[in-house]
Amino acid sequence: MKNYISIIVIIAFFSSCSNELDLKAPSELGATGFWETEEAARITHPGMYVNLRDEANDFWLLGEIRSDVWGGRTYESASNENLIESNITVSTAPFGGWAGLYSNIHRVNDFLSNVPNISFVNESDKSHMIGQAYGLRALYYYTLLKTWGDVPIVTEPFSTESLGELSKPRSPQADVMDLIKSDLAASLSSFGSNDSFWEGSRVYWSKAATLALKGDVYIWSGNLMNGGNADFTEAKTALLQIASFGVSLEPNISSLWGVENEDNNEFIFALSYAQDQASNIYNSFTGRSTEIHSNYNDKGVFMGPVGGINFIINGANRYGQSEKTLLLLDDNDDARKDATFIRLYTNDNNGSGYPVYNEPNYYGSIFNKFLGEVDGSQRIFENDVPVYRYADVILLLAEAKNLLTEDPSGEINQIRKRAYGTNYVPSTHDYVNSSETANANAILNERYKEFIGEGKRWWDLRRAGNSFVFDNVDYLSPGDEYKLVLPITNDMIGRNPLLEQTAGYPN
Repeated sequence: MKNYISIIVIIAFFSSCSNELDLKAPSELGATGFWETEEAARITHPGMYVNLRDEANDFWLLGEIRSDVWGGRTYESASNENLIESNITVSTAPFGGWAGLYSNIHRVNDFLSNVPNISFVNESDKSHMIGQAYGLRALYYYTLLKTWGDVPIVTEPFSTESLGELSKPRSPQADVMDLIKSDLAASLSSFGSNDSFWEGSRVYWSKAATLALKGDVYIWSGNLMNGGNADFTEAKTALLQIASFGVSLEPNISSLWGVENEDNNEFIFALSYAQDQASNIYNSFTGRSTEIHSNYNDKGVFMGPVGGINFIINGANRYGQSEKTLLLLDDNDDARKDATFIRLYTNDNNGSGYPVYNEPNYYGSIFNKFLGEVDGSQRIFENDVPVYRYADVILLLAEAKNLLTEDPSGEINQIRKRAYGTNYVPSTHDYVNSSETANANAILNERYKEFIGEGKRWWDLRRAGNSFVFDNVDYLSPGDEYKLVLPITNDMIGRNPLLEQTAGYPN
């Protein structure tokens, strides 16, 4: 989706909403007769993805920043330290206005309320679009539920006639989960037997994406909301279908992150970026050339322009991998070590470099997954960024199997074999089925190494259960259960008196 359809038109029609659930500018699309033709649906359809992409930074923060991945050395002032340390109170509540997600839900609701009434030349195109929209709404509500627990449910677009209904109370998690599951079912029903990718691209939602999300959702509801084996079985059934849709692991994990290979078969759904259109968030995981050029990478290669590789960059270094992350990836046989980070040192160790992490001489890291492309004297951060990829599906399947007391080692080893490649030695690297807790830790460990920087780790720990959060995140411990979900801001309650503060947080 490198060329969006009529972006200016989309922006004009999809005006932003100023306050979540306290909107001052309701949709006028229906009132103006806009929703009457197939052309209208096709114009607004890409806009849903622009809206989602605009939330990419919040999605990443919500899914990863509170985990154990980050919080290490940066060579500029670090960002979001309070979130990393779970130093969160009502007065410092982050993500005011529900992180803007209800604005995007409103636009999806608008689409779902109007497009079914439009006649298409090819009705299967309409069904595919509707399947996409239900999948996106399920993704938004799942993110809201995981973040805040009880949240308002809004399934109709706001209009001039419903201004008095904009203030809504928080609905119980069980009701929110029911909506998510209902939307997943509606999405799959709309896709029917159509397992194609819209316009052959993985940057639009698809049946495969809905099934991946369904697996994720049903493991969460099974493990954290008393769904039990029935939900785990639903998750397993959904995840097992995806391989038949032309989805598979890339042979080499390093090739996943190149702009030239972003149409690979491993990506199931990705956010689209392109030069002169939008840049991804990973510029803040790199640094400035003035800082980087005076250092050496761990192979002992000088990063500067004189006698070195002249690494081209002009970013920021606001997030540093924790020492736990450094040590976890300190395995030279595992391709994920170099695919994930470029580690910098203050000297070249007499030409030998630092094949093993050396804290006294360590300077910091450059995140290597989404480094974009060099264009002359600048670097363009235009990598597409996956929301779901097939490695995710494989390890979610391992979770579902483990929770069903089945053997997850086949899935764990599938990921390990790709990571180690020709270095893979079965007697050393094979995982052997063990207890449910040991299996869960092995899966979490594999997901940790596989998905750094992809907005997964916090959700992975949460989905596994509270004890896994407390075992892995230094800033949380038993007694902090209420902190696993976020408070809402006082001004949100002031605008909407029907809202109650998240349980556990003092008013």
